[in-house]
Amino acid sequence: MKILQEAVNSFSHIFFPHICVGCGTDLIDDSQLICLHCMHKLPVTHFELHANNPIEKIFWGRAPIQSASAQYYFTKNSILQQILHQFKYEGKKQIGTYFGKIIGETLSKSNRFNNLDALVPLPLFASKERKRGYNQATVLADGISSVIKVPVLNNCIERISATETQTLKNRMERWHNISGKFRLKNKEHLIGKHILLVDDVITTGATLDACANEFLKEEIRVSIVTLACAQS
Repeated sequence: MKILQEAVNSFSHIFFPHICVGCGTDLIDDSQLICLHCMHKLPVTHFELHANNPIEKIFWGRAPIQSASAQYYFTKNSILQQILHQFKYEGKKQIGTYFGKIIGETLSKSNRFNNLDALVPLPLFASKERKRGYNQATVLADGISSVIKVPVLNNCIERISATETQTLKNRMERWHNISGKFRLKNKEHLIGKHILLVDDVITTGATLDACANEFLKEEIRVSIVTLACAQS
């Protein structure tokens, strides 16, 4: 029976190949999304192990967060950029779940993200989420949650207006562009709690700062994690 199953799996790979999201090579193990070669190329930060790391320093003087980390360094024209593009713009939600679980495993080995009460995905503006079909931060948060067993809250904060793209703006323009764009909802049950704010990539931190401060105003403690951070 085992031999028959292996034969069926091999035959199915001919017509429905399971390929690495990094390099496109065929993967034998259907539970994997990325080959070992590409995985080893992803530049891990290890920020979760260190206080006052570069992500936490972004928020100094702006938002008194508890802890912050990013799983990988992001650079242009890299394997990670290819993976993120597939995740955000090609509908491959399984990528977010897969890497969310990796983040969850990483955080579970650190003592700097203990006593979390909830995971909060950075919200998208409603029309943008409808167009994309999902919020990539929510998919990541769901993956993290499956490992660290902390619930995901999707209805406690909303983005109340659309913003211009941040890509071509400098640091100060990004802060101004996102200021006042978030509104807290159903906050009563979160007062005094500790949330983990989740997003895919952090650059200047302007968007995460604006969102985090809405929680901080209500005496809700905030930590932050992202899949990647842009290198300066």
